[in-house]
Amino acid sequence: MRWTLKPQPDIVTQEKLAQELGIDSFLAGLLVQRGVDAFAKAKSFFRPDLNELHDPFLMKDMDVAVKRIQKAIGNNENILVYGDYDVDGTTSVALMSTFLLSFYDRVATYIPDRYGEGYG
Repeated sequence: MRWTLKPQPDIVTQEKLAQELGIDSFLAGLLVQRGVDAFAKAKSFFRPDLNELHDPFLMKDMDVAVKRIQKAIGNNENILVYGDYDVDGTTSVALMSTFLLSFYDRVATYIPDRYGEGYG
């Protein structure tokens, strides 16, 4: 696999954005490479309006998962949020369990040990 590097951002745009946001020029350059080249775009990028977020029900079987969680809560069942040890896995477990625990106390989490028995 090869990395594909984005072209270097326009230095004038980069410096202007750094000044507008009060951030380091290098960070502004990364934002410009992502298409965030103005204050309004940066605001939308860091603090999106709920209408700008993707519809979670576009994910396969999201409706099935929601119904199952609702059923578990309705039946006072335990809920296990099972994740992965990579960054998106641990983040999603943290977000989901924190959300559920804000109104339901029968929630546990599990993240497998990356170097534990049975791995590689």
